[in-house]
Amino acid sequence: MFRAIVPWAALAALFLALPAAARTIHVEAGPNAQERLQAALIEAVPGDVVEIGAGRFDLTDGLSLDVDRVTVRGAGPAKTILSFKGQLGAGEGLLVTSDDVVLRSFAVEDSRGDGIKSKGADRIVYKDIRVEWTGGPKPTNGAYGVYPVESKFILIDGVTVIGASDAGIYVGQSEQIVVRNSVAQGNVAGIEIENSRHADVYGNTATHNTGGILVFDLPSLPVMGGGQVRVFGNSVIDNDTANFAPPGNIVASVRKGTGVLIMANDGVHVFGNTLSGNATSNIMVISYRQAFTDPRYNPYPRRIVISGNTHGRAGFAPQFPAGDQLAAAFGGSIPPILWDGTGGPELGLHVDDKVPVLSLNLALAAPVESAKPALATLSAPESPKPQPVVLPESMEAAAK
Repeated sequence: MFRAIVPWAALAALFLALPAAARTIHVEAGPNAQERLQAALIEAVPGDVVEIGAGRFDLTDGLSLDVDRVTVRGAGPAKTILSFKGQLGAGEGLLVTSDDVVLRSFAVEDSRGDGIKSKGADRIVYKDIRVEWTGGPKPTNGAYGVYPVESKFILIDGVTVIGASDAGIYVGQSEQIVVRNSVAQGNVAGIEIENSRHADVYGNTATHNTGGILVFDLPSLPVMGGGQVRVFGNSVIDNDTANFAPPGNIVASVRKGTGVLIMANDGVHVFGNTLSGNATSNIMVISYRQAFTDPRYNPYPRRIVISGNTHGRAGFAPQFPAGDQLAAAFGGSIPPILWDGTGGPELGLHVDDKVPVLSLNLALAAPVESAKPALATLSAPESPKPQPVVLPESMEAAAK
């Protein structure tokens, strides 16, 4: 009988070509944590789990991950703490630039820059993560807590961010986004969806920020034309922190006591939220009022639908010129929904929350001091609702 003889070199090449079995790489707290944790992130191969043990990891530099299909898992956001209080550089705590990554069950504290940033990282999951600046609100805190940007398919679930000097939970220039079951507290902006399309923001609590939930577009960015955003079932209450953003940041203009802010976006539906205790306004709909040169940019909010929200006390200390006199003229508080009055009926603004709407009747480039406040009715036909975001099953499974 003839038997084929396989050369040893060919056999070895065959085995080397097979995918390596998934591993769990354990990293415990203790001396040289920086080197050991970064080494684990470098040495991981697709399918691996980097398991970070309980304890405080005192880190002096940022961490990075650029390997696809890796899970980074701690023992819980109160048990596994990556502390960047001694960070020497000004970068983020953790930077992810690879796809199909799951980050779960750990905390990042006191990073010099952003807490966790992911860039160009598709199908990324943030689950049960805490990012916090423990020294209270300061302009020297990092700008963003969790910061996915330029990505497709993003899930942020059960995340808590406290103390960001820009936005606690920020998603920018991305599409197919879900932000749910999370807490943004004590940030300048609690949750921010910027220049992004197809986002569901629901089941979150935004409290004691300067502004609770922001949805807007900015000019002159690589990705333009955000919209098709649903903001629903959130608790947006008591956003009462003084703005502590560094001067020059776009969110430095957010008024203390803003609940939900929609600016220059298209197809945003705000429904079924609980809004209360927001001193300037529960909901603001405004245009982008600064000069711009980008011919692609539309500064007006379009096809905005506000319906079925529950409004508590609001507008009792509006933070704009002559706001206190205006509140007094309305018996102590201005209406809970505020429109800057720019644009016209063609914008398709629709409000049926059964509460008054106050228009400032401003021209696009006019200063706020020129406002001519008056009650308004925004009754354009309700535009088609954005479709729910459907994430890949693998992402939903990873978040269980």
